Amino acid sequence: MWNLNQLISGGDEELQDNLLGDTEGLCSLSPLQRIYGFAACLLAGLVLMFLSLIVFAKPIKFALLFTFGNVLAVGSTAFLIGPGQQIRMMLDPVRIYATAIYIGCVVLALICALWIHSKILTLLAIICEICALIWYSLSYIPFARRVVSDLTIRLFDTEI
Repeated sequence: MWNLNQLISGGDEELQDNLLGDTEGLCSLSPLQRIYGFAACLLAGLVLMFLSLIVFAKPIKFALLFTFGNVLAVGSTAFLIGPGQQIRMMLDPVRIYATAIYIGCVVLALICALWIHSKILTLLAIICEICALIWYSLSYIPFARRVVSDLTIRLFDTEI
């Protein structure tokens, strides 16, 4: 049996290497396979978002197609950097609020479409989802959110 103290203190490095090596071997993809996975997932997401525009008049189908397409497109980067790194980056203190708002808007859009069946609320939730996705995406570009914030304040400032 493994000794917990040895694992915590790093006393058995060979055992730790074997544990980590086994999990990496199960999930390893070649760089070309990662690019293919990224492209396929991104393309599927974009196709679902485009198809959602065709069924715009039906809020349930629209919200489902758009939201799942949106999640697929965002999740496609997990093929490039790995799912663990993707989650760590999403939970980074710089973008934790943007991630939480985006996930909340995704859930809100699905609730508005599946349970409330309101076209207006679903459309508002999708608009919020798009804005949250843009804000989340801007968190990956240095100083982009600050520039957009300053620009928004200048454009909508009501002082004369």
